[in-house]
Amino acid sequence: MITDTGLWGKTQYLLEKGMDVAQKRHQVFADNLANVDTPHFKRSEVTFEAELRRVIDANKSAYENEFPARLTDERHISFYHPRDIKDVQARPQIDYLSTMRNDGNNVDPEHEVAEQTKNMMTYQALTMLMNHNFRTIGIVNRVA
Repeated sequence: MITDTGLWGKTQYLLEKGMDVAQKRHQVFADNLANVDTPHFKRSEVTFEAELRRVIDANKSAYENEFPARLTDERHISFYHPRDIKDVQARPQIDYLSTMRNDGNNVDPEHEVAEQTKNMMTYQALTMLMNHNFRTIGIVNRVA
């Protein structure tokens, strides 16, 4: 895993994390499709991007609107605790609210296959971006 805190390191980390999320989504889609005929099975989906966007926006707005405060005692509560993007995890969420069939199963095979295809294309795009970044670093190293 890349531990560099510069722009390149953060970009590589997000690409790696995106690939991990796509892999987890693939597993969830496969599980959903495997249980398409299981009575009362509820489909799952992986959430990640919305939480990542919240963390990035919160950190950005905190630095733009930073309120200077001096803590004079260790028992004081600080105004803001920045969250690291590395704390954001992909989590499978079970969809309890919808029902597709009379037996309580809510898996729509067409929707799952379409989402799985979209996920596969996302994974391929992330792989291409990561390869491009490594090729760029290789070019820079040869020139320097």
